[in-house]
Amino acid sequence: MAESRKESRQRRHKRIRKKVLGTPDRLRLAVYRSLNHIYAQIIDDFKGYTVVTASSLGKEFKGDKSHKGNAKTAKLVGELIARRALEKGIKKLVFDRSGYLYHGSIKALAEAAREAGLEF
Repeated sequence: MAESRKESRQRRHKRIRKKVLGTPDRLRLAVYRSLNHIYAQIIDDFKGYTVVTASSLGKEFKGDKSHKGNAKTAKLVGELIARRALEKGIKKLVFDRSGYLYHGSIKALAEAAREAGLEF
């Protein structure tokens, strides 16, 4: 029987998380995408806490009435997470796309973060 899109993504996510682990030298940049918003967080896997976070629900996006789950907003979230990470002295990361295909809003977020100065 055919799997749903959600089940397929969760299966890919489990497979990716076996290989992608943030170290103290390279923290993990995890991305979550819903239908209406996009979220990014930098996680220290060894200590088990989130160091930096940014999303399209933040105060920076309050005045924007347009749809916030698109590539344009993802690019702004990528720049925001990069700026916050660089303020904390974080430059090198491991990118965890959480089972999503590297396309569209996920790609826009990753490329914007790279252009803003993060390395992964």
